[in-house]
Amino acid sequence: MATAATLAAGPLALASAAVPNPTPVAMPAEPGRRLRVGIIGAGGKGGSGMEAAQFGDIRAICDVDVNERSKAMLIHPATSTFADYREMLVAMKGKLDAVVISTPDHHHFLSAAMAMRQGLHCYCEKPLTHTISEARQLGRIARENRVATQMGNQSTASTAMRKTAALIRDGAFGEVREVHLWTNRAAAYWKQGVPRPPAARAPRTLDFDLWLGPAPVRPYGEGYHPFAWRGWWDFGTGALGDMGCHIMNLAFMALDLRDPIAISAKTSGHDRDSFPLWSVVDYEFGARHGRAPLKLSWYDGGKKPAESLAPGLPFGDNGVLIVCEKATLFGRDESNQNFVRLDGQAIPDIRVDESPGHMAEFFRAAQGGPAARSNFVDYGGPLTETVLLGNLAVWAEGDRLEWDARAMRVKGHPELDALIRPTYRKGWSL
Repeated sequence: MATAATLAAGPLALASAAVPNPTPVAMPAEPGRRLRVGIIGAGGKGGSGMEAAQFGDIRAICDVDVNERSKAMLIHPATSTFADYREMLVAMKGKLDAVVISTPDHHHFLSAAMAMRQGLHCYCEKPLTHTISEARQLGRIARENRVATQMGNQSTASTAMRKTAALIRDGAFGEVREVHLWTNRAAAYWKQGVPRPPAARAPRTLDFDLWLGPAPVRPYGEGYHPFAWRGWWDFGTGALGDMGCHIMNLAFMALDLRDPIAISAKTSGHDRDSFPLWSVVDYEFGARHGRAPLKLSWYDGGKKPAESLAPGLPFGDNGVLIVCEKATLFGRDESNQNFVRLDGQAIPDIRVDESPGHMAEFFRAAQGGPAARSNFVDYGGPLTETVLLGNLAVWAEGDRLEWDARAMRVKGHPELDALIRPTYRKGWSL
């Protein structure tokens, strides 16, 4: 089968995959000056957040684990360090221009909101927030404070993905009929569908109460920190939240997949404490901007689309299948960069605006340049809302939930309001 690289030799079309009318941001006080950056979350994905040092000067590092702070300080010895980002933002007020957030999901909203309310530009890893209402609030706060923002779904900066999205959106393959997305998470990466671990003593290097932050109090258990938190409803967003912002990214960019009218799910069953072993989630989108209604199906935990959709095709661990009127497109991994037509025909080339690089795009925006593609207002926030809607269906498992996007409510299911609009532990609020 031909690769995406060999299939890009068709006729050139002029189009752009840019966000229409992106929200403007404020110019920095001193255009061209290297930005002063605070790192919130230095371990795990926070390690790649240190890439910010290529574009700005890291002045503060915050992490609840002293080991992670110490490792970061060895690389950036002239920084101030903190265990609590609330204290960091107070102590460093006026001394920072931007923050890079790489915490567990349940800390994303508060740390980003507090930073942006100080006028700090904000980069936050995906999913943007732990809940739907938080994603919408961050978009509002970013707009009100006119700060540059970006969610960390790196493939958004990919020229290959932007080209494929532009072709789909411009109708090169005809009307899109179905979208199928899948991942092998979570079993090979963290545990889900399991009972809580026994209460244990937290490592001496970890401030577990700060790690819990706005989440309900529970005893420390082996595995929560530093990575397996993803499988617990109080802290993470499961396989869908972890991988959805990557794997759904191309379809979202191409088809404006905002505000589905309904969602439903089948799962392995779960106790609503730990996410299920597997889930299959169906999203229903109504007609929008001249496009026909559309069904999108998500599969995780080893579940995959029906083989009849692409006979003989090895689906692999992660992937995308977009069934169009004139062609079926297959993306062979989570990167959204390697697409082919199943009929072997060439995918035509198309001109799009190219990114200088994912992190570079954020810093360019923070220095007064164009808004980053995955900014909170126009893209990252709405994508996160769509992704996390699937988790409402996972929680309800079996029921078809009708979504009222304007009111941010599931019709007839007030019990889901707490998942949409969370209550924070005392001491953890704006």
